[in-house]
Amino acid sequence: MQKLIILLFTCSFCFAQQNTEIKTTLEQWHKAAADADFDTYFGLMTSDAIFIGTDPTENWNITAFKAFSKPYFDKGKAWSFSTLDRNIFLKDNNNIAWFDELLDTQMGICRGSGIVEKTVSGWKIKHYVLSIAIPNDNVKEVTALKKKFDTDLMNELRANKN
Repeated sequence: MQKLIILLFTCSFCFAQQNTEIKTTLEQWHKAAADADFDTYFGLMTSDAIFIGTDPTENWNITAFKAFSKPYFDKGKAWSFSTLDRNIFLKDNNNIAWFDELLDTQMGICRGSGIVEKTVSGWKIKHYVLSIAIPNDNVKEVTALKKKFDTDLMNELRANKN
């Protein structure tokens, strides 16, 4: 019984420590964008990271995302997101965790979600999805605003699928 209690305590401590490390990584990543610190921002992502932005055409590997982002960082003004709420999910003894977060952004409330991977140099972002949070009461209005864009893009994607 005593061994079981020690094991449970140790597992809880390890989870809490990894949870804190993941939170720190995400906060450093958001701060690096706000500070327009290109090297730190991309240094907190894995070499095979994917970033999916709010526009349906924004599905970038890290090389493409760097190319898109560099002009913003070079101007000294990237983007500034601060965390309102975050949930982190970690499987015991795993080097992968996933999370979701609500963010205060220049676009209002956005949702970020992603996957982080534990590497030899700490936790890094492997996959990130940024979405503009639309209240249910406004979905009809927003859907009407984007109808032409969506129709055109869907037709293009369907045509390229074959």
